Amino acid sequence: MNKLALIFTATLVLISTHTFAIGDATLGQAKATTCIGCHGVNGNSVVPSFPKLAGQSEDYLLKQLQDFKSSARIDGMMAGIVAPLTDADMANLAAYYAAQTVSQGVAKKDANIALGQKIYRGGKKETGVTACIACHGPQGKGIPAAGFPALSSQHAAYVSKQLKLFRQDSINAQTGVSNPSRTNDYEGMMINFTKSLTNAEIDAVSEYIAGLH
Repeated sequence: MNKLALIFTATLVLISTHTFAIGDATLGQAKATTCIGCHGVNGNSVVPSFPKLAGQSEDYLLKQLQDFKSSARIDGMMAGIVAPLTDADMANLAAYYAAQTVSQGVAKKDANIALGQKIYRGGKKETGVTACIACHGPQGKGIPAAGFPALSSQHAAYVSKQLKLFRQDSINAQTGVSNPSRTNDYEGMMINFTKSLTNAEIDAVSEYIAGLH
């Protein structure tokens, strides 16, 4: 209960301090032509390693673009893409993709959906892992006003990769290595969530998310 109360409090703080993005979707559509190769038509990527952007919250999308540009989030390919973008370009792209409809995802037939559902809805109590549902909602729609992203129908391969990148930060701290990791989550919430998850658990919850809608 303490973890859930902390998340609830953090959500209220985020909502009260959040600056909402206001971009021009029409201008964003014109700028998005260079994004189609990876993220697909209307932001529905057909390549599992590239995320679907359609239907993601405008504010979250803008933050990720800004983080790529500032190197708060590291990705060699995206660093090159965002380098020439202005603040207005990024806001417009975020507005465009937020206005699109995400294509329905499907989990693999051999996926351990039961395990994924257990972690998503109930967490991992033995290690204090909070349920994903607390921030991302029962249908994976997220909490846009608090900056918590939508996960529903996202490619399992992409979700799994991101969860493992968040987990890598804890591994780096424990082992002294400096392998690529992801640290641009709010107050280390995703780093804390992933630090005790196994690869099998991450893959299971990622497949569950892919079929969540």
